[in-house]
Amino acid sequence: QVHVVESGGGLVQAGGSLRLSCAASGRATSMYAMGWFRQGPGKEREFVSAISWSGRSTDYADSVKGRFTISRDNAENTVYLQMNSLKPEDTAVYYCAAAITIFSSTYFVSVQEYQYWGQGTQVTVSS
Repeated sequence: QVHVVESGGGLVQAGGSLRLSCAASGRATSMYAMGWFRQGPGKEREFVSAISWSGRSTDYADSVKGRFTISRDNAENTVYLQMNSLKPEDTAVYYCAAAITIFSSTYFVSVQEYQYWGQGTQVTVSS
């Protein structure tokens, strides 16, 4: 059992920045690939970004490439999503997810591949 908690959401004007944090705990001996997903009003949950345990492999949805950066601090079991140049279409509930893996270089981009999810944090970008 892994406990995942997101934080850092809020209200920001278009063009602004936010940094989301995700702390995972419960299985200290395991490696976790981590991902960020978001779900806007009336939309399906969609992939935003992912990072491997090693931090050397990352991926981003086309809609956020060049604006968002995912990183992690394994010593703190924390993953970050730095969001810059925010747009109104980025408005959504952002979810952090963890997937236990034995491969340090792998990451996942599908909702179904993650076992543990946070409660979500609201990001609202105003025009």
